[in-house]
Amino acid sequence: MKTKILYKIVIGLSLSFGVLSCSDKLDLMAPDRLTSSNFWRNASDAEAGLASVYSKLEVAIDTWEFAEVKFPVEAYREDICEIGADALNYQTWVELYNFTYTNGNSQFSTYWRNYYQGISYANQVIEKVPGIDMDAKQRSMIVAEAKFLRAYYHMKLLLNWEKIIIRDSYITGEDQINKELSERVVTWDFIVKDLEDAVIDLELKHSATNVGRASKGAGYAYLGYVYLTRAYEESARKEEMLDKAEKALRNVTGYSLENDFISMFDGTNSNSQESIFELQFTENTANGASYRTALHKWISTWELDGWDEILPSKMLIAEFKKEGKVSTTGRYDSRLYHTLFLEDPYFNDPSTPRIYGYTYDEWFSNGSERSSFRKYLPATIEDLYKSRTAINLPLMRYADVLLLLAETLNEQGKTGDAIPLINEVRKRADMPSLPLGLNKQEVRERIEHERIVEFPLENTRFYDLRRWGKTKEALHAIGRTGFDPQKHNFYPIPLVEVMSNDKLSQ
Repeated sequence: MKTKILYKIVIGLSLSFGVLSCSDKLDLMAPDRLTSSNFWRNASDAEAGLASVYSKLEVAIDTWEFAEVKFPVEAYREDICEIGADALNYQTWVELYNFTYTNGNSQFSTYWRNYYQGISYANQVIEKVPGIDMDAKQRSMIVAEAKFLRAYYHMKLLLNWEKIIIRDSYITGEDQINKELSERVVTWDFIVKDLEDAVIDLELKHSATNVGRASKGAGYAYLGYVYLTRAYEESARKEEMLDKAEKALRNVTGYSLENDFISMFDGTNSNSQESIFELQFTENTANGASYRTALHKWISTWELDGWDEILPSKMLIAEFKKEGKVSTTGRYDSRLYHTLFLEDPYFNDPSTPRIYGYTYDEWFSNGSERSSFRKYLPATIEDLYKSRTAINLPLMRYADVLLLLAETLNEQGKTGDAIPLINEVRKRADMPSLPLGLNKQEVRERIEHERIVEFPLENTRFYDLRRWGKTKEALHAIGRTGFDPQKHNFYPIPLVEVMSNDKLSQ
């Protein structure tokens, strides 16, 4: 496999190193197979090892399970989504949506396992690559990317579990499996240290042949996000954390908002000028490769030849329409039409049929008021009918950096500096600028609104609500009264971990 495709293709990667790294057989010294002792020989091995770390990015399991693990675990607990009709046939998904799950739930257990596998792969790269005789700059960059990914994987776990296990070394014996949960602040410190180490040697910008690899911009963006999150969690250090968040987010340079919003999500503009970190897919099927997913089927409704697993909530639609038809187009916020297909004159104009060449009424029953997410659906009807597509998922966009920085500045009392950043995001959506005289609380409310309408299906909403202490308020407001923040702000440690780790089962 050529280096140029190692990072463009991170889904479904199957390297001997990656497969064997979880096996006890790695420690056997068989001369005819790769082991942790004889694999790490040269630069090619180092690059291949790093590719295995990337292969675990965002629950990169396989064609079907990618959507069926990531989105039920992350999105079903958000107030902007509703569970679809077909999803009701899957008990573990229903449990997540209704907050009736136990620690045996297979979906978040798989999520947990996937990220710890990625961490294990990262630890091997961090420990083994420094000993390889290769170009020093390339070696430092590979280790930096592994540290970024180790931090990212720990961060994703800590966003979903109140306490997790810090895995900072490659496990070679059973005695290392038994390890206690770390205090939350200790884990945040570990994540910060990895990100701070990583940004030193991460590339400012990767070449087209290495698109998808972590850059300095990604390192600083997530460092800013972590510091902002900690500012709410660690009230005694709030000002310190906000100051660090501002410094990190201001280091994210060289990006700009993409004019065509939907192009970032329909496969027509992968790795755009707005993309800071993006999950890569490809239509390449050479030699039996499979780097596509069925995400578009999982997201779209049955009317659009989908499976009807997730729907936009009425609350989300109301939020889009909240300001009225005040955009420069004479319609609602332009993000509405790029994010959803819904009953609206825009989609029911027979002279310009905008849903794959047809009107809303031609797809949906007249008066049904049914809506579908448009995000991550392909641009053409031919691709809509395919069983698999290769649409990238932006994981961190410049719009997020702008709004995170605006939130940071507002919380510091620099409200006047925050408003222009919000307005930059609104301008792309054809929305009028906010007045500069808004107070701190008013800007908080505006930031919440912007984050709701900017990021549906990018799975930021629940973490935003928890950061602001509003999970119960938001979910109960739409009738999901089964949510108890004391029980459901974080998932329980999976039963499989408790059963295999003596430090947790005592």
